[in-house]
Amino acid sequence: MRIETDLKLGFKDVMIRPKRSTLSSRSQVNLERTFTFLHSNYKWNGIPIMAANMDTVGTFEMAIALAKYKIFTAIHKHYSLQEWEKFTQNSNKNILNYIAVSTGTGSADSEKLAAIFKLNPDLKFICIDVANGYSEHFVNFVKKTREKYPNKVIMAGNVVTGEMVEELLLAGADIIKVGIGPGSVCTTRVKTGVGYPQLSAIIECADAAHGLGGQIVSDGGCKIPGDIAKAFGGGADFVMLGGMLAGHAESGGETIEIKNKKYKQFYGMSSETAMNKHVGGVANYRASEGKTVKIPYRGSVENTVQDILGSLRSTCTYVGASRLKELTKRTTFIRVQEQQNEVFSK
Repeated sequence: MRIETDLKLGFKDVMIRPKRSTLSSRSQVNLERTFTFLHSNYKWNGIPIMAANMDTVGTFEMAIALAKYKIFTAIHKHYSLQEWEKFTQNSNKNILNYIAVSTGTGSADSEKLAAIFKLNPDLKFICIDVANGYSEHFVNFVKKTREKYPNKVIMAGNVVTGEMVEELLLAGADIIKVGIGPGSVCTTRVKTGVGYPQLSAIIECADAAHGLGGQIVSDGGCKIPGDIAKAFGGGADFVMLGGMLAGHAESGGETIEIKNKKYKQFYGMSSETAMNKHVGGVANYRASEGKTVKIPYRGSVENTVQDILGSLRSTCTYVGASRLKELTKRTTFIRVQEQQNEVFSK
């Protein structure tokens, strides 16, 4: 046993200090970024925000809506081959630049991934997603996937420490998903005691990834647009959103009406709800590590996207960053005392 005493911070523990700016309007801020990925050498351009690969968020309908803004969607892994075939046949080819095919690490997952790429070889992104990215099995699966798909962009995770980011990049991943337990419907920290404050995880993992020429995506913990800005300020290349994109017309999840008010179901992918739906229940050797909530129906996701992008542009004007790429260089975080956190959260 050992104890680390270094300071670790989450989004609520800091604010961004304003700086002198020459920008006169939010419209002068460019939120698009261009990345060339480490192993695939594929060049991508867009706004580096992602819809999470949850079946209540990462839907085909969400992907169609977000691609109009050049925003990315990690499609959840529970769509059938027939549903994939219908989607790829009827969609604009440009949308393929803004979606990833999600997969687990079992043999059936690998076979399904191959079948999806056979349906449409132009798909470019793979999201290999597990709750615990520290297992040897996971690293080996990343290696095998890279060998099989040398020209695809591989996103893999989740991890929260620099040394594991480096190992996954060396194993063949291009983008590393960073985050264990910060999500609004994730109970991993409650059930297991395992986790890492998200902002510190971003800072440490981004430093490790950028040293090898890779990228990271901050996955989880963003509850408000300001959290997204803090994630980018901390060095995240992409930011993945779950709860902020749930509850919309394009989101998955059952629609519920209570006292003439509409709600949509939102749940973690390790929740009892998700496991009952997709694998026949919670296995007797494990516990659920997610919860199910009802979110007031929000209508079209377009309004939420406009609010997020407008807020992010505003952050950039406060620190004088004309491009999103400059935000991390222009960011100085101020630690916020606990009493102040209580005020800001009201």
